[in-house]
Amino acid sequence: MKNKVLNLKAEIDKVAIAVEREMAKLIPSSTSEESFLFESMRYSSLAKAKRIRAFLVVETALLFDVAMSQAIKVACALEFIHAYSLIHDDLPAMDDADTRRGQASNHIKFDEATAILAGDALIPLAFQIISDPETIPDAEMRCELVQELSKAIGGEGMVAGQVLDLMSDKRPLSYRTMTRMQELKTGKMFMFACMAGAILGRADLKKRKALYEFAKSFGSAFQITDDILDEVGDEKLVGKPLRSDQANKKTTFISLFGMNQARAEAENCVNSACSALSPFKNAVTLQTLAQFLLIRTY
Repeated sequence: MKNKVLNLKAEIDKVAIAVEREMAKLIPSSTSEESFLFESMRYSSLAKAKRIRAFLVVETALLFDVAMSQAIKVACALEFIHAYSLIHDDLPAMDDADTRRGQASNHIKFDEATAILAGDALIPLAFQIISDPETIPDAEMRCELVQELSKAIGGEGMVAGQVLDLMSDKRPLSYRTMTRMQELKTGKMFMFACMAGAILGRADLKKRKALYEFAKSFGSAFQITDDILDEVGDEKLVGKPLRSDQANKKTTFISLFGMNQARAEAENCVNSACSALSPFKNAVTLQTLAQFLLIRTY
């Protein structure tokens, strides 16, 4: 497993470098008075990060021999959306976090209004990328990507999950509501990442369903292991304040069932994710990525 993890890390780093290089080109630059907005966008988007979502886009696209240039552009779009979500998540009205990805949160580095606007600007930038004919010549494919990303991050996706997360600050959530919150807030982005590869690869229904099931189980495992790291992780490695869930009395799998059951459930989710990839003969890297969740430290 050690060699597999080392190889996986090398592959993730390779994709991260390529994606970040392209992201740096895609963020607008200017010498005008509003240039601080672009600086704020760049600050959060290009901060050192795992780029797991980008990696999922690229790896699922590779299952169908999609051109790397297309996959990288879509991965950039998703990373810009992720950056926006983190900027807004850290705001005083939301999680009120002072650090993110090992550095000061955007609203601390700049100010609250700039952070809000930087997040706002990253959303249309993402859609500009995936709707560009130079990125994806096929109009139907562009439309499907736009539609799927819109559903993943909007009021029936990530934003709805954030609403439920804020509700958990005021009262404990039921297990059903908690799992729905996690699927919406975290899982939908993973689902889009995997479905983007399927869309780019013109995957048939069977393989789309397989990737959807993989992403759903992967997202659940990711969230549970994230909750575990919040309890027992190293803040320097994780790159954000820890022990916050317990301090804020948020409902997590751990608060409901305890650490041992959380670890067992994470393992079940990883096994389900790996099993979902059975229609593919070349999905070893994705399976290794899922297994890595059980031993990750960041």
